[in-house]
Amino acid sequence: MPISRIPVFLLLVALAALASGCARVQRMSSQECLARAMYFESNRSSEEGMLAVGTVVMNRLQSGKYPQSVCGVVGQKNQFAPGVLSKPMDRGRDLAMQTAGRVLKGERHPRVAKAMFFHTAGYSYPYSNMHYVTIQGGNAFYEKRRNATSTQGEVAAREAAEREGRLPYQPAARQVVVASAPAAPPAATAQGAAMRRAARQIAAEGPAASRQPPAGGQALDTMSIEDLIRMNGG
Repeated sequence: MPISRIPVFLLLVALAALASGCARVQRMSSQECLARAMYFESNRSSEEGMLAVGTVVMNRLQSGKYPQSVCGVVGQKNQFAPGVLSKPMDRGRDLAMQTAGRVLKGERHPRVAKAMFFHTAGYSYPYSNMHYVTIQGGNAFYEKRRNATSTQGEVAAREAAEREGRLPYQPAARQVVVASAPAAPPAATAQGAAMRRAARQIAAEGPAASRQPPAGGQALDTMSIEDLIRMNGG
């Protein structure tokens, strides 16, 4: 073969290989595409986790906001695991294929409901629109809502309580900080102490008729509270 034709030959070989790969993806069934999403995006031993991922794929397909085929949804760029439609599947493949078949027949994960998003459980993000619905197969599933009220931690606690039989589940009470009353000013505190001393002195001396006037000449029962306070050092 002339040297000048070698680059053209190599180019043709590369194009043929690329076309073969594309054809393989195009010939892939909906069941295999769905099974691959389940397999690579979930704990491969968790049937619940696979079912949850499959439910997300079908929710996207039916939303009208994503590609109009199962393989199109799974193969959309930057949405599912890298190589989801090309890497080989190993142990867990049969479970994924079986679960995918059930999803294509209409089965859905009841807790995923209408959610179309998930991420690895335990990760947190600084967004206020992530309304979490369940944690399955190592993933946290959520809806995007303007006023999200369900956090990942709350969902994890509730589902843990259910697994352990602690029902009905009661979420932890919110902590309410109560401000303490301000301390009385020093002057008021001293005045109160003086009044208490005066009252104790009156009680100790018995009825007014039997009391003797103090050294100053003024009877206690005729003294004002202010006089008592001054007499007792207030």
